[in-house]
Amino acid sequence: MIPVFGVSGRTVAVLGLGRSGLSAARAIRAGGGRAVCWDDGAEGRARAESEGFDLVDLTRAGAFEGVESLVVSPGIPHLYPRPHQAVAAALAAGVAVDNDIGLFFRSVGAGEAGPPKVIAVTGSNGKSTTAALIHHVLSEAGRRVQLAGNIGRGVLDLDPPGEADAVVLELSSYQTELARALTPDIAVFTNLTPDHLDRHGGMGGYFAAKRRLFAEGGPDRAVIGVDEAEGQFLAGQMAEGFGDDRVIRVSVERALPGPGWSVVARGGHLSEWRKGRAVGEIDLAGVKGLPGSHNHQNACAAYAATRAMGLSPKAIAAAFHSFAGLPHRSQLVAERGGVRFVNDSKATNVDAAAKALQAFDRVRWIAGGLGKEGGLAALEPHLGSVAKAYLIGHSARDFAVQLTSVPVEICETMAVAVARAAAEALPGEVVLLAPAAASFDQYPDFERRGEDFVALVAELGP
Repeated sequence: MIPVFGVSGRTVAVLGLGRSGLSAARAIRAGGGRAVCWDDGAEGRARAESEGFDLVDLTRAGAFEGVESLVVSPGIPHLYPRPHQAVAAALAAGVAVDNDIGLFFRSVGAGEAGPPKVIAVTGSNGKSTTAALIHHVLSEAGRRVQLAGNIGRGVLDLDPPGEADAVVLELSSYQTELARALTPDIAVFTNLTPDHLDRHGGMGGYFAAKRRLFAEGGPDRAVIGVDEAEGQFLAGQMAEGFGDDRVIRVSVERALPGPGWSVVARGGHLSEWRKGRAVGEIDLAGVKGLPGSHNHQNACAAYAATRAMGLSPKAIAAAFHSFAGLPHRSQLVAERGGVRFVNDSKATNVDAAAKALQAFDRVRWIAGGLGKEGGLAALEPHLGSVAKAYLIGHSARDFAVQLTSVPVEICETMAVAVARAAAEALPGEVVLLAPAAASFDQYPDFERRGEDFVALVAELGP
């Protein structure tokens, strides 16, 4: 655990008592502070009470008297579409609002050991894989490294790291928007596509939330995907000039000429460029844990970050080949009769699903769930590999109407979809779960949805 710095003898309120909230409460107590806790759900309150924390209904008048600050869990709205009642009350009372990420950055390295190197990864898609890949490469190179944030452990649950260590964080827009301190040594921006727009008041607010990782103090080095306009803009803001090697530009769509530092992947081949010449390369075609151009973008970002940490291209390449990938993200779960079954349950939006579809030549596509604003219109140019779509969940019928260029079958449930796709798949084809929708109509989260797919595939037999 990393004790929170600067709270000794003070009272800090914690709103939301899931993983990050309870972790923050424990770390506040470890730092000598008093954590008063609240959750709208009885289960969360019971967990906190069982650990000896004081419960205070933060929505009641006067709840913030004597409170130094409020720590908010990422799932709780703090601005759009409207702030939670307790957050609004804290702001009205002049109480500072923060989250566990802000507490981490102000507390890590405050002890005698000194601060570690912190690599923070954000973006719309690929940030989990990129963060896990950076962690894997550093670990394979013999570095002491921990993985936390939106993946792995809560940031305050980490073992206190020393200055010879590294910490890799995956950070969502909810986390970067609210954190009062954001000071990574290396910051990574993978890409930007529409997502969570209701929580950020539109695309501009969403980008602004991501951009805070680069603006609140500024990292020593920035790795920025420039295949979207926002990434190009951010790279331009961070660099003093095109030759400024504090910014490493990443692309899977085009070459990046000029004197600067860049990493590009085209045709399955990654190359690193500095001062106009190639200084490193990796053939990604044989890296089984990173299929498709979207994973090649992740590979470029991870390569750039670990090169900035001093690793050689040879060491990074070796680690890439031993990377198994992440569950629910282009995860190969079985191969039967020449048919591969791939779980990409994490593809909860249209852009992620498009990238998953483009990774394979011939696809039996399982999609659906709780559809998001805009439907599937943006997927139309990326359906060339789809032999047939098998639709599940709340939006199955809406998706069927929108998918005019491919055969569709409304299956309703995952069990029916897996059975039908497996029965019709031919050797060389891929049965791909890439829902392009949230999971909450049938499952508590995308992980449970992916686990159901994996279990049903296992039941098909050899």
